[in-house]
Amino acid sequence: MQVVNVHEAKTHLSRLLEQVAGGEEIIIAKAGKAMARLVPLEAAPKKRRLGRLKGRLNVPDDFDMPLAEDHLALFEGR
Repeated sequence: MQVVNVHEAKTHLSRLLEQVAGGEEIIIAKAGKAMARLVPLEAAPKKRRLGRLKGRLNVPDDFDMPLAEDHLALFEGR
C-alpha cells in the first residue's frame, strides 16, 4: 500500500487515480498521519426492478390494525 502526502496527491492525482483503477490502495497522509484512503469503487449495483415479487406475497387485510394489548406489552417490555 502506497502512502503519499497531501501535496503529492494534489500534484499527481491523475496518476494516483490510474493506480487505484488498477486495484491499488493509496493512503493520503498529512504531516505523516494517515487521513484518507483511495480505493477503487465497487461495480455499480444492478438496477432494482419494481414489482418483482408481485403475486408472491400475501398481505392480510388487517396487517395495519393495532396490536393486541398482550403483544404490544411484549414489544414495550412490560
